[in-house]
Amino acid sequence: QVQLVESGGGLVEAGGSLTISCVVTGNIYSIDAVNWYRQVPGNERELVATITQSGTTSYSTAVLGRFTISGYYASTVYLQMNGLKPEDTSVYYCNSKDKFRGLNYWGLGTQVTVSS
Repeated sequence: QVQLVESGGGLVEAGGSLTISCVVTGNIYSIDAVNWYRQVPGNERELVATITQSGTTSYSTAVLGRFTISGYYASTVYLQMNGLKPEDTSVYYCNSKDKFRGLNYWGLGTQVTVSS
């Protein structure tokens, strides 16, 4: 089992910045990447950014150039969000997948609200 706990969400004005965190604990040897997803009610959960065991990062087109994922996949992963837009308002979830059993692990999420 892997546990993921997000923190750092809040209210920020458009154009502002916010950094959210995900603490990873448990059987870290079963995972090799950590992802940030986001979801608004009524929509599917959207992949935002990924960081792998080797430190390789990737981003959705919606956040490329504005968001930065960093940290260590087996400890704490951060998502620095700059140039925030009202459409970035969402619950942000930390996720990882058990590479042996295919199980998905999710945190409870942290709310990010961007006011216009």
